[in-house]
Amino acid sequence: MVIEKFTTVRSTAVPLPIENVDTDQIIPARFLKATTREGFGDNLFRDWRYDKAGNPKEDFILNQDRYSGSILVAGKNFGSGSSREHAAWAISDYGFRVVVSSFFADIFKNNSLNNGLLPVQVSEAFLQTIFDMVEADPGTELEVNLEQQQISIAGTDHAETFEINPYKKECMLNGYTDIDFLISIKDKIEAFEQSRT
Repeated sequence: MVIEKFTTVRSTAVPLPIENVDTDQIIPARFLKATTREGFGDNLFRDWRYDKAGNPKEDFILNQDRYSGSILVAGKNFGSGSSREHAAWAISDYGFRVVVSSFFADIFKNNSLNNGLLPVQVSEAFLQTIFDMVEADPGTELEVNLEQQQISIAGTDHAETFEINPYKKECMLNGYTDIDFLISIKDKIEAFEQSRT
């Protein structure tokens, strides 16, 4: 698995102001049969995006041309439900690099971080400000700076800091999987082993 380095992302955003979105809504269970991470984006929010005949539903946000970008802004308690890593795969494969919400389910948050998708948790007030500004002007850009752990609304004074596990932050900044990280400190591991013999 290759994880792209994450430093700063500045992009327009796709608003999904729905609370309690669970992993089965993100990627329905019937699409979990694949053994590779590719192709899951085609079925992201499948039952919300398409009708039973497979036609796009015009009223769903991902089917509206006015909204685009690499940042998904979601309602409170995003990623609840069963612990399927495929949910993070689907969001990433669709093209999102960041998901913003006022609360994430822990398992979804960890799965996202392990797969190069950054979950940014903000206050409910700041989340509502983002929704209001993006819906008023779909050209509104958000900037997410991982090094500074800050998210801001470009061209305004609206900004907040966010928390992230320091180890996961280092991995994302360097594009490391857990194995890549161990390889990066191979010399330190070997030196420690020699000091113990």
